[in-house]
Amino acid sequence: MKLSIDYKNSFEEIYVAYYSRMKRFAQSYLIYEEEAENIVQDIFIDIWEKKIDFSAISNVSGYLFLLLKNKCIDNIRRIKVEAKALTEIQKENEISFKLKLDSLQALDDKFLSNPDIDNLIEKAINNLPERCRQIFVMNRFEGKKQRDIADELDISINTVESQMSIAYKKLKEELKEYFHVFIFFF
Repeated sequence: MKLSIDYKNSFEEIYVAYYSRMKRFAQSYLIYEEEAENIVQDIFIDIWEKKIDFSAISNVSGYLFLLLKNKCIDNIRRIKVEAKALTEIQKENEISFKLKLDSLQALDDKFLSNPDIDNLIEKAINNLPERCRQIFVMNRFEGKKQRDIADELDISINTVESQMSIAYKKLKEELKEYFHVFIFFF
């Protein structure tokens, strides 16, 4: 379907008349100029694709700035959600790094050269229930993914996950005196 020359001219006039103002408005609420440009361009692309009839709109300026306001609100909400998620990830990373740092600092030369450590770990693993031990060994020592273990043993992925959880809990409990070993090896 061909657009009429009148629509193209009308669209072009509105684009030229409002683009800069809309971009400045968006920039006053958004951090980056590129975001403001993208939002305004998205609005005009949407108008073009929907072939909005400007002659049917009594207040074109109000219409355009309402669209812009809503797009800016959506953008700010999205950024807020992303920032919150990033903060949570950073907190988790900080906790993980602190645990790793504490674990490394707790290791001493005498401990690392102690041949009994391997025996303690092996004994703790051997004390796991048979199915639990089998799944743990397949995952941790054979490097198999939980999905592959479930398929190989003909059990559900939920069973694999719960057995891994039980294994970690029991190993952590049995190796509590050697918590830093537990983190170091697992």
